Amino acid sequence: MDTATQNLENDHEYILRLTDIMERMVMNCSTDLPDMEMVVNLIRQYADAFHHAKEENLFFPLLVEKGFSNEQGPVSVMLHDHDEGRKFTEGMAKGIENYKRTRDDSILPDIYLNMQGYIDLLRAHISKENNVLFKMADRLLSPVEQQKLLAAFIGVETNDYGNGKIQQFIIDIEGLEAVYMD
Repeated sequence: MDTATQNLENDHEYILRLTDIMERMVMNCSTDLPDMEMVVNLIRQYADAFHHAKEENLFFPLLVEKGFSNEQGPVSVMLHDHDEGRKFTEGMAKGIENYKRTRDDSILPDIYLNMQGYIDLLRAHISKENNVLFKMADRLLSPVEQQKLLAAFIGVETNDYGNGKIQQFIIDIEGLEAVYMD
């Protein structure tokens, strides 16, 4: 991994794999609550608390320092997408809790709608980042800035939060793939 943007793209690979699993769960009308809860946990812990934190706390502020705006343009769009993703995740979590409590099948379509909303949002979001924002950043950031940012990302990956958890997130995604993608 040579650059900070490549590091973020690597995270995206696993997030996209998670959206593929979610899509299969929606298509199959899964009612496997532990798996649904694992998906919500992976979104919250891996996609949001880990990956989006790297972007929101390190990458986007550097882009703002370099002249991007938080109020309009690509960074603003990415931040808005992150907020929308959190709303879909909260909708999934609430639906799952309601379904656990009541076993009322009429709750399931709302869970699936939130899952599909998240899937569609994240696929488009990742495409915008990989194909537009990261390419802009690669032209804008010097090799020294890329390396400093990459070092900061590696710090996040090896700090108290990331140490050991990232590998478990990957194992969890691979375990769900074994169930849903065969």
